[in-house]
Amino acid sequence: MVTLDIAQPDDLQAFKTELQDAFAVAVIEEFGPLPNGPIPSESDLDHSIASPGAVVLRILCDGRKVGGAIVTIDGETHHNSLDFFFISTLEHGRGLGRAAWTAIENRYPETRVWTTHTPYFEKRNIHFYVNTCGFKIVEFFSAHHPDPHFPASDEASRQDDLPGGGEAFRFEKIMRGPGC
Repeated sequence: MVTLDIAQPDDLQAFKTELQDAFAVAVIEEFGPLPNGPIPSESDLDHSIASPGAVVLRILCDGRKVGGAIVTIDGETHHNSLDFFFISTLEHGRGLGRAAWTAIENRYPETRVWTTHTPYFEKRNIHFYVNTCGFKIVEFFSAHHPDPHFPASDEASRQDDLPGGGEAFRFEKIMRGPGC
């Protein structure tokens, strides 16, 4: 049984480390060792956690921590974002990601639109968001079409730090329900 719980302040460092470990697998498979430290960086995670509307969720299976998510909830527009999502690599292939995403959708039934991003090389994530969760790819960010959420000065340093030059997809899922 998959449930969600708000991460406690004394659990945030472990949460960040587990998220970075989960994210590192695909990066290392695609590009080799991480020369610039963990991805996402501590500062990126701290910024996301401290953002207005951010909620840090622990994903639990039968009460055991198996992953987590950071969502940003906009109570006015109900256009919410899935900023980070991970299942421990030891737990992959058990349907926990699908169950966790369903739990997140159920936790925020007023959501009209969910958005998220993933790097272009993360085929497992692309499959998960499109084929399992029902998201649609709506935008591709690259040097020719930079992500507008990163100012030009930040974008340049971000692209240097991220494998693949920071190329990424943006996904949306338009919800059909009582809040729509």
